Amino acid sequence: MTDRDGARFRRGRTALVAFLVVTALAAGGVWFSQASDRASAVDTAPKTAAVQDVKSDGQPTAGLPGVRDCGIGEPEIRPRVITLTCADAGMVATGITWDRYDADEAEGRGVVQVEKTAAGVGTDAGYRATFRLYGAKEVDGARAFTGLEVTYEGSTPLGDTTEMYNLA
Repeated sequence: MTDRDGARFRRGRTALVAFLVVTALAAGGVWFSQASDRASAVDTAPKTAAVQDVKSDGQPTAGLPGVRDCGIGEPEIRPRVITLTCADAGMVATGITWDRYDADEAEGRGVVQVEKTAAGVGTDAGYRATFRLYGAKEVDGARAFTGLEVTYEGSTPLGDTTEMYNLA
């Protein structure tokens, strides 16, 4: 190999290394540019898949009324999660613990999780609240509560201290 062939070989090797570096950087840029899409999917997850994981089996017991999430499905007794805005699942009552749960009414405490787009702000937010289920009646052959009253403890997502939701 002459000096001329060696210089050509080094230039070729340098070009190949430069090509590989540029390709790696471009692929990394595409991957990172999609990070915001992945992050927004994670933001939504607590209202969807993760929320479903904490739901109980929902089997009716002792004639107690349950809650039909968004008015569909079998009523769930003592639910730990209730979707408040069914159109977009932007507001979800989570972590509910029931202080009282009987045939006429139920009272509990938890947190209303509000997705950033529903809250009109740049971050997701959680608001401590008390929950009261009422209006138990027969719905599609099963006993279910038809109303939910949410009373916030402190700040509120929509400015009202109390909100009413139709569960039928």
